[in-house]
Amino acid sequence: MAVNIDGRTKVWGLIGDPVEHTLSPLIQNTFAEITGINAAYVPLGVHEGLEEAVKGAHAFGFAGMNVTVPYKMKIMSLLSETDEAALNVGAVNTLKYTPEGYKGYNTDVTGFVRELEKYEVPVTGQDVIVIGAGGASRAVCEGLRQLFADHIYLLNRSLDKAREAYGEDTDITLLGLDEFNRIPEGKYTCIQCTSVGLPGNEKKAAIEDEDFYSLIETGVDLIYNPAETAFMKKVKEHGGKAYNGLCMLVYQAVAAFELVYDTKLPGEAVDRVFEILKEKFK
Repeated sequence: MAVNIDGRTKVWGLIGDPVEHTLSPLIQNTFAEITGINAAYVPLGVHEGLEEAVKGAHAFGFAGMNVTVPYKMKIMSLLSETDEAALNVGAVNTLKYTPEGYKGYNTDVTGFVRELEKYEVPVTGQDVIVIGAGGASRAVCEGLRQLFADHIYLLNRSLDKAREAYGEDTDITLLGLDEFNRIPEGKYTCIQCTSVGLPGNEKKAAIEDEDFYSLIETGVDLIYNPAETAFMKKVKEHGGKAYNGLCMLVYQAVAAFELVYDTKLPGEAVDRVFEILKEKFK
């Protein structure tokens, strides 16, 4: 895939540290190529000087930016405006240019919601289990609220960290990882939001106890590499359905592209990116 750059090219990219392994340029430049939009997406590693980087990007007229760790929260004070969903999450992952400055959004929420809709995962009016209390978990919980889930049982290794993030939320019950037996008997949708299961630790699951998996009817792991995590394997072994986070990755990128360029991506562009990534992670 070649990106043709000229004097009219609209530049944007990913702010973070590190950014060397990001898939966002592959995804976003594929979208631009298929739609014919004259845009180029590049990794923008920012080791320090976040404020200067944001001001510089705005001065250059960058159409927008994505934001990844460790800046999703820090960048919020540097924006001219922040979308309501991003405020609810307390983190921003997409910036859109305005003359006054950048407006912040959280397309992780949109990506997660679209994944559940794609796979027809039932959550409306139901209780849901969430594993993890980090930034990804915040986006997931906001998405579950948008889909009108009834109640969330949130399991985390550190209860202090969970209380710090969710202590004011009356629709969330906070439990330690080993306290899943306090969840009423039943069958639940469970969203796995921790980094346990990534390459180098792919044989591990955040919760190893086999009894836990008897509670899960449908499991969604936000990890997409490996394509099948230990969490997913355990869910399937206990008769449940399991999905990885590839759809969330793609759909949050779709939402970002559509926001920044005020467009609607055609289905063939999204399908093409899915094909590329499935081949990469099969």
